[in-house]
Amino acid sequence: MPLTDSSKLQVFKQAMKLMGNQFEISVVAEDEAFADEKINDAVAEIKRIEQLLTTFRHDSQTNQINENAGIKPVKIDSEVFHLIQRSLRISEISQGAFDITYGSLDKRFWNFDKDMDSLPDKELAKQSVALINYKNVILDAEGQTVFLKEKGMRIGFGGIGKGYAADRAKRLLQEAGVANGIVNASGDLVTWGLQPNGQPWTVGIADPEHKLKSFSYMNISNMAIATSGNYEKFAVINGKKYSHTIDPHTGFPVAGIKSVSIICPQAELADALATPVTVMGVEVGLNLINQLNNVACIIIDDDNKLYTSKNININ
Repeated sequence: MPLTDSSKLQVFKQAMKLMGNQFEISVVAEDEAFADEKINDAVAEIKRIEQLLTTFRHDSQTNQINENAGIKPVKIDSEVFHLIQRSLRISEISQGAFDITYGSLDKRFWNFDKDMDSLPDKELAKQSVALINYKNVILDAEGQTVFLKEKGMRIGFGGIGKGYAADRAKRLLQEAGVANGIVNASGDLVTWGLQPNGQPWTVGIADPEHKLKSFSYMNISNMAIATSGNYEKFAVINGKKYSHTIDPHTGFPVAGIKSVSIICPQAELADALATPVTVMGVEVGLNLINQLNNVACIIIDDDNKLYTSKNININ
């Protein structure tokens, strides 16, 4: 590819709904037609991943696995197999706070709207998560099969799929000659290269009280960031705010943390770690992040107190 004239570079963007979420893809280029073509290729890649992972299509690989829970192993593409493998590793390091078998949750207890005014019975809540257990996902690497041991178990990729798709779109764009850009998967975003002016990409950390405002900005070129917060979907019961995030161990919604932002090189990992840190709480969550290489974390608790992992600098 010929050398580009940096004075002609600009950001071209397209926004679209994919995987049930708002995506925005931005590429730095001289030519709009080139940018549009590459963005369309990235959109096609995200749609391909959506067909593999969705639970809304009867013939998706995810649904085939779920329909055969407790019955027989299902042979799947290596791409899906390896994504499940990586998901189970995150379940292990987070002691089950992240769990793709969350699809087994009995959702009757949790509607998280203004009419929800009481917590369910503790025993009933625990029963609602009885089938959530990543240890009952049996992988056979040789046969490339997945088996859910218990009838009624269901997996879902809501906690990792967006990030995976963002990483895949980024890789496709880089291979197509796009040296600078951003894939924003409904707030989970991955950046590479620089802005047209040669400056790093700047990412705002959302203020949990005012989701359209940022309380801080970070320069993160060639990094990803994902935020999990209770500022969009929650219930207030007896004056206490409960997140829509359910602790898979108890069946109860978590409380105490307003938002968690994870910064690391891959959107998939950032996406997958944001929710379990919310479940684990400030102390345990920070302890986990501080043990991981190239991963940083910002937590805001219900009292608006800010906590950060050891390896982070906020502007």
